[in-house]
Amino acid sequence: MLDINSINKQYIAGTWREGNSNRTLADNNPYNGEVITEFKMAGKKDVDAAYQAAKEGMDAWNQINPYKQRDILENAASYVEEHEDDITEFIIDELGGTRLKAAFEIGLVKDMLKEAATFPLKKQGKILPSVEDGKENRLYCMPAGVVGVISPFNFPFFLSVKSIGPAIGAGNGVVLKAHEETPIVGGTLIAKIFEEAGVPKGLFNVVVTDISEIGDAFVEHPIPRIISFTGSTNVGRHIAQVAVKHFKKPLLELGGNSAFIILDDADIDYAVNAAAFSRFTHQGQICMSANRIIVHQAIYEAFITKYKTKISSLKTGDPRDPDTVIGPVVNEDAAQRLESIIEKGIEQGATPILKGRISGNMVEPTILTDVTPDMAVAQEEMFGPVVSVIPFETDEDAIRIANNTEFGLSGAVHTADGERGVQLAKEVHTGMIHVNDITINDEPIVAFGGEKQSGLGRLNGEWSLEEFTTMKWISVNYRQRQFPY
Repeated sequence: MLDINSINKQYIAGTWREGNSNRTLADNNPYNGEVITEFKMAGKKDVDAAYQAAKEGMDAWNQINPYKQRDILENAASYVEEHEDDITEFIIDELGGTRLKAAFEIGLVKDMLKEAATFPLKKQGKILPSVEDGKENRLYCMPAGVVGVISPFNFPFFLSVKSIGPAIGAGNGVVLKAHEETPIVGGTLIAKIFEEAGVPKGLFNVVVTDISEIGDAFVEHPIPRIISFTGSTNVGRHIAQVAVKHFKKPLLELGGNSAFIILDDADIDYAVNAAAFSRFTHQGQICMSANRIIVHQAIYEAFITKYKTKISSLKTGDPRDPDTVIGPVVNEDAAQRLESIIEKGIEQGATPILKGRISGNMVEPTILTDVTPDMAVAQEEMFGPVVSVIPFETDEDAIRIANNTEFGLSGAVHTADGERGVQLAKEVHTGMIHVNDITINDEPIVAFGGEKQSGLGRLNGEWSLEEFTTMKWISVNYRQRQFPY
């Protein structure tokens, strides 16, 4: 059984230790406010020690036979499978995630670790001809270097492993800065998994702290070559600027404002269920969640009636209850922000056909109609159980409304004609969009990433391998070259 009090420390150079800061971080249950555990925060010295350890651990890791590296990463996946019940409890207590959400996230982690386990055997080089006689050009696929990973609070287990597993599989050392709201599930739990899997000491490290303690030290440190960040667009913009200033590559998975488009020939009942899942899974705290439901005028009233009935039936409350669909949002600040944006939408003319109560961290579902594309509720990522519904008349209108956003992460199109859906999907400026499906999709071998202000780079499968490696050109001249002087 996993004991939370055995992993409430920093994990640096293969040892569990207290942080150097004088400050303490309380890890709270968002549903009942209870303190789950406490951490002595990491300071800048801990960040430096973690990066130094990752550099040394990376050297040791790349002396291991690739087949053995594969076995170690498969061990990590097996450890998750063996401790799924314990991990589920951590997700419920620390994130306020429901049991459905926990199962969904753990399944994604297992798939990602199994895919990462294939990476040590996939790195391939090339031998290319040369314009010079007697010369050979070799391209070696090399690890990019130490990777700094900054995880979010919403799907911290998966969205951390999404970068960590492939980065290690590609031969890199990793330092993870866990989100202060989820230091266990998005941090030290992962350290425990890799420790038990058998990775070399120092290859993977976790620091638990906050920005007020370390500032930009995590990004500015001279050792990491890549900074992989998942979180808000505003924070991502700052991280990218700091990373590029120091000649590091930023990989960014940022915010979204996904459009869920329902054409006039769609199966309304199916669209209602898919739209409900796309918005209200994990309280709408998913970057791919459908912020905007864009419905053809011909079926608008029928959809609204059924959608309101569906959403009204979703149980809000204790995430430990297996019947609960909507648990707490991450903290009271998030709840207050949602309340503010709902009121702003109403002031701008939106009609709440369903208006949930907000108490502490608990936010019941709200559906806003009479929304126009320029309203705040249609432009901002709401990141909670609130959704806007917008009517349209033609496919061109739907495309225009969908593209009226700074974001471009995910989306969905529902129609009886799959090819009509594909043609419309091609016109929506987004990194991912799904025909007759939900907006929330992530598969271990399919390119994942956003356009516009939703991010930079692509992860999963061969795209992760490319992001976390670099090509090194080594040429060999087997003859003496003739020089002009």
